[in-house]
Amino acid sequence: MRLPRPQRRTLALIAVVAPLLALFAYVALRSGPLAPSAVTVTTAEQRSIAPALFGIGTVSARYRYKIGPTHAGRIQHLDAHVGDAVEAGQVLGAMDPVDLDDRIRAQQAAIKGAEAILLQAQAGQAFARTQMNRYERLAAARGTSAESAAIKRQELAAADAALTAAREDVARLHAEQQALRAQRDDLILVAPVAGLVIARHADPGTTMVAGQAVIEIIDPASLWVDARFDQISADGLAAGLPTRITLRSRQGRPLTGRVLRIEPQADVVTEETLAKIVFDGPLSPLPPVGELAEVTVQLPGLPAAPTIPNAAIRTVDGQRGVWKLTDGGLAFAPIVLGRSDLDGRLQVENGLAAGDRLVVHSEKTLTARSRIHLVDRLPGVAP
Repeated sequence: MRLPRPQRRTLALIAVVAPLLALFAYVALRSGPLAPSAVTVTTAEQRSIAPALFGIGTVSARYRYKIGPTHAGRIQHLDAHVGDAVEAGQVLGAMDPVDLDDRIRAQQAAIKGAEAILLQAQAGQAFARTQMNRYERLAAARGTSAESAAIKRQELAAADAALTAAREDVARLHAEQQALRAQRDDLILVAPVAGLVIARHADPGTTMVAGQAVIEIIDPASLWVDARFDQISADGLAAGLPTRITLRSRQGRPLTGRVLRIEPQADVVTEETLAKIVFDGPLSPLPPVGELAEVTVQLPGLPAAPTIPNAAIRTVDGQRGVWKLTDGGLAFAPIVLGRSDLDGRLQVENGLAAGDRLVVHSEKTLTARSRIHLVDRLPGVAP
């Protein structure tokens, strides 16, 4: 039976379109938007973890001394250079005394003159006392008038006053000389402790103001790390905990230390907790002050609890949880998070049990209606 031409055309078109539609549906269901999402899964394990905190800091010195003049002046000479080891009491340099030496010599001459006046006043007082005693005896014997004896007593009082003034003048000149000598000694820059010169802020000939630092010294044994920890994860940080310190210049060779103290004042801008970390032993060679340091604080181990990788955590409608594998597919399970370690393992306080299977990575955003198929790993994602 021969079909009419329109029917033959329709059947031919159907024969061509049907395979294309089938191919399109197959592609859409296997690799298109309707295809199942490839996911990797894991199982919640009942295990204990040893949480740790990670922080960033810089090497600094606990004891740092800034040495400079107490009076304005010009640097005469400096004998210490950056990197020099100095001893306590060692002379590091001196300021130009200008006219201080001349003023000290002039003061010494003034003291000698005042001491000569003091000797004259002492002799005058002794003579006035002798005369007063003589006239008082004469007055008692009626050999002279009472008025003459009174005049001698007044002369003795004047001699006493002159002697007192001469003594005070000598004492004042000695005090002024002592002040000048102390000012002269202050121009000598002396190391207060044994240490290492880390900075020299001026050179000879530079004019300095009072209190301005010329040389900085640190105690090499007092090096520590000013570390910062995110306040969100700083729970459990306490003095005495062991630490591992990795300096930028010593990658691969971590040093051991401990938390000395937690600063009572945090950084309100960066929302970080500040801590001081000390090294367990002496450092050789010494790291430069200001070097970047990575600090890992080891916290006490936690009891066993369901533990999952933190990569499995998702946020859905403002809730944090995981996608659990069920018999019917996927189900979002809100969870209460516990502590984590630096290897990316996280303990779950509530919402998950040991043995539950859950999604770790997925190639697309998941929903409760998502179709999935399990793979060992996703391209571009670390195993």
